[in-house]
Amino acid sequence: MINFKKSLKNIYYKISGKYRHVKKGIDLKYTWYGNEYGGFYVNNDKINEESVVYSFGIGEDVSFDKEIIEKFGSQVFGFDPTPKSIAWVENQKLPSNFRFYSYGISKKSGLQSFHLPKNKTHVSGSLVGHGNVSIVDQVSVEMKSFEDIIAQLDHGHIDVVKMDIEGSEYDVLDSILNSGILINQFLIEFHERFFEDGKEKTIKAINSLNEKGYEIFAISDSYEEVSFIRIGIL
Repeated sequence: MINFKKSLKNIYYKISGKYRHVKKGIDLKYTWYGNEYGGFYVNNDKINEESVVYSFGIGEDVSFDKEIIEKFGSQVFGFDPTPKSIAWVENQKLPSNFRFYSYGISKKSGLQSFHLPKNKTHVSGSLVGHGNVSIVDQVSVEMKSFEDIIAQLDHGHIDVVKMDIEGSEYDVLDSILNSGILINQFLIEFHERFFEDGKEKTIKAINSLNEKGYEIFAISDSYEEVSFIRIGIL
């Protein structure tokens, strides 16, 4: 029943034009990696065992990361400061190509207040306040800027950056784009539903990516998972 309701909602989105501002800019082949909840579309060209993938926002789902490793043998670096996520990852048997870091990405490095989900059965928290997280139930977590993450891991090029960070994508995107690091693909879950001005936030993010030479090549049925590619690599 849940999937049926979701399908109806996705059909409504297409008919109503609710997400008309999210549209493909280039036609490319793509493949879905991960399960229905945690997956993204990826363009397979130029991804191999030497590729570097950053996966921001793990939660309790590494289906995307594991399938990328199984398919390509790539090096995947996962990041999540959420206490439940850290505990979950510690109890998993994960591929040697997957490396986990118990901090998140932010505009600046240091300890920051992190909102925990209102529903205690859920995992994902957020730096930004929105309807799904508690304003009072917070913990202090370690966050790092993209610049500091790159300095620590010593990467001058990243093949894929995946972001599912519960609304913080709007705050950190420009700092990543302005870092000078070459990134081939961005896979972003836009959480515009969390904000009254969410549509405007998404439009601004897409424009920023377009200005840096990225175009949308794939969109999930929910219009939330959006995949971008740098035109210069084609």
